[in-house]
Amino acid sequence: MKKITFLFLLFFSLISFSQTQLETDEEAYNNYYKSDRELNIIYQQILEEYKSDIEFIKNLKKAQKIWITFRDAEMLAKFPKREPGYYGSIQPTCWSNYLQELTEERTKRLKIWLTGIEEGNMCSGSVNIK
Repeated sequence: MKKITFLFLLFFSLISFSQTQLETDEEAYNNYYKSDRELNIIYQQILEEYKSDIEFIKNLKKAQKIWITFRDAEMLAKFPKREPGYYGSIQPTCWSNYLQELTEERTKRLKIWLTGIEEGNMCSGSVNIK
């Protein structure tokens, strides 16, 4: 009897915590959206902190536009447009997860302009020394 009760409870708990594909897709998109918001916040903070360095700001904006073009091309390289259903029902989740990964990588690279580089680094370029 204990085994039956245990199996019943195990089965019930698995059912009650499962997600639909739509819920999984939404969760993945929301995670991407959060990372995109963080990227934009970091980008705006850099623009504010370095506003007196006109040449840097011009080049940062150019680099960001190129990165967006790269990101979009990278997404299509990973998931070329195919007939509907080609990648299966998990495709929206995979798309959002990869988009999140690329966005977090870019954010990490941009943050250095806010955190700075230690004094003595001879290759700091336009990054402030902290």
